[in-house]
Amino acid sequence: MRSVDLQKWVRRFAWLATLIIVLGGWQIATDLELVDRFLLPPPGAVAEEFHAALLDGTLWKHTSVTLQEVVFGLIIGVSVGTTLGYAIAKSPLLGDLLAPIIVTFQSTPIVAYAPLLVIWFDTGMESKIVTCALVVFFPMLMNTVVGIRNVPGGLRDVMRVSQATPLQIFTKLELPAAMPVLMTGLKTSATLAVIGAVVGEFIVAKAGLGFWINLARQQYNTELVFVAMIAMAMMAGSLYAVVSLLERRLLAWQRRSN
Repeated sequence: MRSVDLQKWVRRFAWLATLIIVLGGWQIATDLELVDRFLLPPPGAVAEEFHAALLDGTLWKHTSVTLQEVVFGLIIGVSVGTTLGYAIAKSPLLGDLLAPIIVTFQSTPIVAYAPLLVIWFDTGMESKIVTCALVVFFPMLMNTVVGIRNVPGGLRDVMRVSQATPLQIFTKLELPAAMPVLMTGLKTSATLAVIGAVVGEFIVAKAGLGFWINLARQQYNTELVFVAMIAMAMMAGSLYAVVSLLERRLLAWQRRSN
């Protein structure tokens, strides 16, 4: 096998080696009683709790609620962030006008305004969706601004000399040139959206992974807390993988040109 192929396989399964190391260290720590079982239950106990929650439908019930909030929040946040980011990239004056508001919202921890969103949008799913959208909005906004502004000015001039329309400049030049930066922002947003949903559920909720963690904490069920955390990690990892797959498809032309 060529060294290049070997390196590809090693990189593909590096995550599995990391998982084995973490689980092995976790098992050793519990076997040697280095940490109290209440604080760190053994992997087997967590696996049993995970299996039980999977069988009785509790796991899917709470995961599906959080997933809906994440997906809708991601769609709204990405749409608004990229649209406004493009407008700011094309109009520095607009950026100067909106900068104080954007910076103020971004510098305020999400837990500070999450209760206000509950008051405005009630205790249902809407407040969590808005929380997700706000968390996603800023990275997409900034990545869009950076991506569009980094398009070489010489290429813009060539398009204008060719009498290209604004739509053609956007679709043929700006969007492809900014795509790597946009996809980086989307991968970041995909994981942050899960955080936004769970934080909203921590404040007030009737279902969802954040609600489930609060319930498990009140019951002093550490195994169940770990189950909810694993479900969150799996959701964020799956969304990241989907965006990464989309990135490889959209940027295939870039790899071929290299």
